[in-house]
Amino acid sequence: MLFLPALGTVFLTTTMEKIEEQFGNLRIAKRCALNGDPTYLLDIDVSKSVEAESNHLVAVSCSNKSIKVYNRETLHLLREYSGHPGLLNGVRFAHTSENMLFSACSDGTIKCWDIRLATQETVQSFRGYPSNIFISFDINCSDLIVCAGTEKVEEDTFMVFWDARSNTNYACAAKEPLGTYSETHNDDITKIRFHPIKPNLVVSGSTDGLVNVFDINKENEDDALIATCNSNSSVSFIGWSGKDYKQVYCMTHTEGFCWWDLTQIDTEEPMTLLQILDVREVVFIENSNLNYLIGGLYHEKADKLFVVGGTAMGNIHLINCGIDGLSLVGSLPGGHSATVRSFYWNMTDDSLLTGGEDAQLLLWKPGAVERSLVKKASMKIASSVQQQVRVHTPLSNARKS
Repeated sequence: MLFLPALGTVFLTTTMEKIEEQFGNLRIAKRCALNGDPTYLLDIDVSKSVEAESNHLVAVSCSNKSIKVYNRETLHLLREYSGHPGLLNGVRFAHTSENMLFSACSDGTIKCWDIRLATQETVQSFRGYPSNIFISFDINCSDLIVCAGTEKVEEDTFMVFWDARSNTNYACAAKEPLGTYSETHNDDITKIRFHPIKPNLVVSGSTDGLVNVFDINKENEDDALIATCNSNSSVSFIGWSGKDYKQVYCMTHTEGFCWWDLTQIDTEEPMTLLQILDVREVVFIENSNLNYLIGGLYHEKADKLFVVGGTAMGNIHLINCGIDGLSLVGSLPGGHSATVRSFYWNMTDDSLLTGGEDAQLLLWKPGAVERSLVKKASMKIASSVQQQVRVHTPLSNARKS
C-alpha cells in the first residue's frame, strides 16, 4: 500500500527545509566595528513601524553606556547618545513611529529620544522611585505603557509602569509612575516582554526562577496575575510564541529552556510543552559546540519557535524547538571573533543582525558577498557589563508552575 503523508506534514517539512536553506545561505553583507572601542554590543532593536519599511533603522546599546543608531542597509552611523550615568539595560523603538527610541538605565530612569533631532536631549523621560535600579524594560504594542523591572534592593523588587503618551512640551519634567507590581517576584526582574498584539498582556522573568503573565487591565496585582510558571533557574530571556502568541518561553542563566502553553491555564492539561535543564547537553553540533544561549524568536510564517545560541569564538547556531525536543537547524561560522550577545532576525527579507563582545555589528543577507575579507581581531574585554549578571545559585524553594 502506498503511504501518503498528511498535507500538514509535507508543508511543515518543506517549510523547515526552506528555513534551513535560507539560514545556511546567510553571508556577511556589512560589517561595522565601533571605531575600535573595546566595548560589548548588548542589545539590538530595529524600527518596526509601517513608515520604516523603506528606511529601516537599527539601534544598539553598548557596554560603554552609549546608544548608536544606524541605517540598517548601510550600517552608517546616524546618531549616538552617550553620557548615561549608569549601565544600559535595553533599547526599543516605538511601534508606531520609527523616530522614537527608548532605553532603560540602571540609574532608575527610562529615556526617549526623537532621532530626527540632532541633540543629546531627551524628548521624554520616566523616573522611578529613589531605590529603583532598572535592569529590564519594554513598551507595549500600542506605545501607551512602559514597564521596567528592577534589581532587588533589600527586600523590594518592582515592576514599574508609566503612561508613555508624549507631551507636546519637550521640556517637561520626568514622568512619575502610574503604579507598581511588587508581590509576585522576590528577586531581580531580568526581563519584561509585552505581548506582540495584545497591549494589556505582559510577561516577566526573574532570578527567582518564575515567569509571570499579567493582564494589566485588571485593577490590582493579584487579579492581574493570570499565570505563574517555574523555570527552576534564574531567567535570562523570555518571549511569546505560537499562533496568536498564546505561548511563552524562557531561557536561563544555566542555559536551560522552558516552554509553556497558556491555553491550558484553565484546564487539567499540563501547561509545560518542553523543559530542558541544560540545552548544551542535548543539542549535538558536528565539529563544533554550544557554549551559551543568546535568545529566541517565533517565526510567524513557519509557525515555529527557534532558539539562537553560540560559541565563545563567535559561531552562531539556530536551533528548532518542538514538543519532542530541540534540534540543530544550521550554523553561521566566521562572523564574530568572540561571544555573540544579541541578534535581530528580519523575517521580511530573511536578513540577520548580530552584535558581540568583539565590538562588531554584522548584517547577514542571503547570498551576500562581503567586500572586505579582512576580519578584525577580537577585542574581547573584561567590561563593566559583567557587573550586570550576578552569580546565581540553584533555587531551593521557588513556587511551582
